[in-house]
Amino acid sequence: MKKYIFLVPALYVIIQGAFAGEKPSVQQVQAAMMRATAYFRSIATHGGYVGIYSLDLKQRYGEGLYEPAKANQIWVQPPGTPSVGEVYLRAFKVTGDSMYLKASVDVARALAWGQSKAGGWEHLADVGHMKKGDKPVRKEGRCSFDDDMTQGALSFLMDLDQMVDEAWLDEAIDVGLQFMVTSQFDNGGWSQWYPLIGGYHDYYTFNDGAINDCIKLMLKAYKIYGKEEYLNSAKRGGDFIILSQLPAPQSGWAQQYNHDLKPAWARTFEPPGVCSLVTANNIRTLVDLYLFTKDEKYLKPIPKAIAWLEKSKIGDNLWARLYEVGTNKPIYGDREDGNKIHYDYAKISEYERKSYSWQGSFGVKQAIAYYKKVISGKYDPGRKPELTQAQRLQKAEGLSPQVKKVMAALDDRGRWVRDGKIHTADYVKNMNLLCEYLELVS
Repeated sequence: MKKYIFLVPALYVIIQGAFAGEKPSVQQVQAAMMRATAYFRSIATHGGYVGIYSLDLKQRYGEGLYEPAKANQIWVQPPGTPSVGEVYLRAFKVTGDSMYLKASVDVARALAWGQSKAGGWEHLADVGHMKKGDKPVRKEGRCSFDDDMTQGALSFLMDLDQMVDEAWLDEAIDVGLQFMVTSQFDNGGWSQWYPLIGGYHDYYTFNDGAINDCIKLMLKAYKIYGKEEYLNSAKRGGDFIILSQLPAPQSGWAQQYNHDLKPAWARTFEPPGVCSLVTANNIRTLVDLYLFTKDEKYLKPIPKAIAWLEKSKIGDNLWARLYEVGTNKPIYGDREDGNKIHYDYAKISEYERKSYSWQGSFGVKQAIAYYKKVISGKYDPGRKPELTQAQRLQKAEGLSPQVKKVMAALDDRGRWVRDGKIHTADYVKNMNLLCEYLELVS
């Protein structure tokens, strides 16, 4: 790997030199990354992070300001602690600076100590019991597959495991992957939460990519560790997708199903219905499984799903999120008038229209294009298109204005501040941009 020399006292001067009209140099971008990371590591809680900080660091929050975090809690839901760990790993790969690898190990330790006894994670994890060098002591707790929580944490730990050899890390991964296997229902589905806690949390859940992310993780685990039980788990997840497809003429999928495999209510604003977003996600997952296993059974449900999507458009590249089972009418929910099905999008509350994606493109066109490219024989999963040097430089040139803007936004303490707060999401997003730039120009 490439090694670079950094003159730490001169970092701020180096960065400021990037705004004289020239495109940022490798040295300038790396200096910005170092300053931002030095500050961000300084606010870590035993190696982990929450979602939002006040500038004086006295107030800490999870996903939003409505969810305060306690002193020893870290945030797991993306873009929380695992997302920061992935950024550190990416920065290490592109710069070769061992500081980033050490930072990623600190993140992994926090996650290992915050892992529940069952093997997964929920939104917030308490790491106040951490002691350096000790084997993790796991506490009882709920585990969630919602929003890539447990899956994302394990995926990061597995990525780090390819670079370092730590017994505690191996154990955390083993415990987590066994949890993934044991939490899977006999029919191949996963619930939103496990162990089961009652209500819609126990339902088979596609919403927020829950089952899709589980399948993706188990395929990744099999690729890395070669255990057949991980591949079998992924394949059983695919079998559940096939099993849960709704009958024609509405051959899509619902966001969640009760244990009788019927589309079901979740929160008071999430009525049962056929979901365009979930259907697009499931098309992609089925194609992924076909490419991995070469089993054509995973392709068979897709044409009927596409037929339903194509007849259910409400505009050009526009779908409702949910359609009523039976009538195929677009339906909506409203947390200000809950437990009701609403048919007029214009009449649901303004807050609801802004806070939940009730209409959108939902990646439908891309999912269909992916399927069509694969069945045409023109898709090679083992070959990623390589950019020529000219293309790399052109792409870097296109990113240059964004890179300059991000670097200029760093304050004199190395912080990205938005709305008077420090957002982990901003650190993750901006660092990924700077890493991408370096990958193109290095």
